[in-house]
Amino acid sequence: MERQPQHQAKVAAFDAVEAGFNGDRPDPDLDDDGREKRTGTLVTASAHIITAVIGSGVLSLAWAVAQLGWVAGPLVLAAFAVITWFCSSLLADCYRGPDRRRNYSYGQAVKAYLAHHVSFFFVVFTAVELSLPMQLTRDSTYRVCAATQYSNLVGACVGYTITTAISLGAIKRSNCFHRHGHGATCKAGTNAIMMAFAGVQILLSQLPSFHKIWWLSIVAAAMSFTYSTIGLGLSIAKVANDGVHAARTSLTGTTVGVDLSGSEKVWKTFQSLGDIAFAFTYSNVLIEIQWSMYVGLNTDTMQDTLRPSPPENVVMKKASFIGVSTTTAFYMLCGVLGYAAFGNDAPGNFLTGFGFYDPFWLIDLGNACVALHLVGAYQVYCQPIYQFVEGWARARWPGNAFLAAELAVRVPGRNNRVIAVSPFRLAWRTAYVVLTTLVAMAFPFFNDFLGLIGAIAFWPLTVYFPVQMYMAQAKTRRFSPRWTWMNLLSFACLVVSLLAAVGAIKGLATDVKGYRLFNILEVLNP
Repeated sequence: MERQPQHQAKVAAFDAVEAGFNGDRPDPDLDDDGREKRTGTLVTASAHIITAVIGSGVLSLAWAVAQLGWVAGPLVLAAFAVITWFCSSLLADCYRGPDRRRNYSYGQAVKAYLAHHVSFFFVVFTAVELSLPMQLTRDSTYRVCAATQYSNLVGACVGYTITTAISLGAIKRSNCFHRHGHGATCKAGTNAIMMAFAGVQILLSQLPSFHKIWWLSIVAAAMSFTYSTIGLGLSIAKVANDGVHAARTSLTGTTVGVDLSGSEKVWKTFQSLGDIAFAFTYSNVLIEIQWSMYVGLNTDTMQDTLRPSPPENVVMKKASFIGVSTTTAFYMLCGVLGYAAFGNDAPGNFLTGFGFYDPFWLIDLGNACVALHLVGAYQVYCQPIYQFVEGWARARWPGNAFLAAELAVRVPGRNNRVIAVSPFRLAWRTAYVVLTTLVAMAFPFFNDFLGLIGAIAFWPLTVYFPVQMYMAQAKTRRFSPRWTWMNLLSFACLVVSLLAAVGAIKGLATDVKGYRLFNILEVLNP
């Protein structure tokens, strides 16, 4: 009879330690979860958000605004910005679970708040709330979230491979145009570039502690700002030089009967929504950014929770506002000035579509920065997949010798350093890189692929899950005014995502017609 209280005491002690209580008083050198004290601030969080959001999506914004025109283009950009900021604020409130413990990932937050809910949008991209308690498990919502997250990560890896290949191929074509004139037939086969990119990613993927090479993330962030600024500067220069011969624009964008047919106008309008959604997607890393926030502990009390000062969610909301506002201003400049520079003929990627020819060295620099940025970005997006699959495999087959094997490999050099190489990690990670490269080589369509990724990720990750978690946290009553308008917002964003997905799929189907598999020359030289 005494064992039960003892067992309960052990469980309570374990829970206390896990929550960060290490004795009578918390350790001032540790945070409330027992981990090393975090050093993130409002400034660093804002910087992380800006660098996470600004990426290759900026390259297609001029094209997206061209499909929508002077009126709808800026309005849609502003609408996506407001929705992204609002939903990120909701997500910031869900960083700590109902028991006040930290959630270290987006999936953990979903599991903490929605694991016990059996009535929710079970099938991704359905607007009807299901009530199937007999068929659903407690982990169903979490699994849908995880499937959406990992699908988005895989799609991003494929998209980054495509973008890198096209950017490096554009450097070769730019140099060709510079030598032989703008009317020359300049081709650049980039399958070889994709394979070289895959080789680099295979090498980087074998590093067991990728997070320690912090310099790669800094370089990637610097590159994204560099190529975005180059594109913005070139657009301004083109507008200034064209003067009265400015590109043809309109209030409604591309003109039916002149630039394209009526049906093409509809599909490309939908596709542009996906491109803009892709440019604003960062919710899947917001929890991780908030995880780095510094928390000052109130050590004078040992009540049920430790009071952070200032609270992480308050700081994170401010950081989200600063980050999204800065990014939106930058996007407005790139999209609007890009449209002013190119008009209705704006290329899908304004650094590789050759709306610019000179100065060729600056265009080459911009495309080189794109490639360098995506080398690091690919690793940021594939590492969570690696960790998930490897953790699942070891849990599924705990005694498997192949999974546990580590081979000591001596690295030639002055110190004769020895590194541990896992055969399983080598095989699985290499296979993943090869697979994403093959998909990219088979379907190397920049705009359509970005639009599809944005459409798939925007509604569930940016809108639906944050809204549902917030309402679960606030215990919002069904059919109350708040419940009604928040679900209407979610439904409206679902419709936008569906339209964007349809437009992207239609674009991919059109691109594939007459396209020979693995022949990217036809994509670069239509």
